[in-house]
Amino acid sequence: MFKKLEKGQITNRAQVKNSVQRGITSAVLEQYPALEPYIEDILPRKSAVVLAKCNPMHCNFIVVNKRILFIEKDKIYVTTLRLLHQYPFMMTKVGVDKGAIKFVLGGANVMCPGLTHPHGDVATDFVEGAHVAVFAEGKEHALAVGRALMSRDKIRAENKGHGLETVHYLGDGLWSIDELD
Repeated sequence: MFKKLEKGQITNRAQVKNSVQRGITSAVLEQYPALEPYIEDILPRKSAVVLAKCNPMHCNFIVVNKRILFIEKDKIYVTTLRLLHQYPFMMTKVGVDKGAIKFVLGGANVMCPGLTHPHGDVATDFVEGAHVAVFAEGKEHALAVGRALMSRDKIRAENKGHGLETVHYLGDGLWSIDELD
């Protein structure tokens, strides 16, 4: 999704009101309940939260202290990999075998056989449309964030086709933007 994103494509940055900031915080906690003990570190009440628009991708970014933390589209907040690397327990994990790594890092969707391979992992239950962290066999950090195109049970049953849509991955345009000015 963000393969060719550049800083110049992120426009219309505006600091949000406190009431909007509280709404964002509650929505993030609703989607990621494991973050509750850490939410004050992630979205501090005293820090300015900036909403930045990304017109080519038709989404918004939630920015705190010049760092993009979440991608917002249709009131769904998807974490960035930088935040996921800090809090790897925040979302459901799936694993892919070593053969899938180069394809995922190229922006390809994750195929069901890569998830159901003996070295893959779809042990934790998730539903269609859920966002999941994609980990690779033998790696400590997530290599992508994906949206499930099928439920875990359907992936296991069918074992063919696209299982996850890759939203954000290591090396894409969003990953290369360390801070916003």
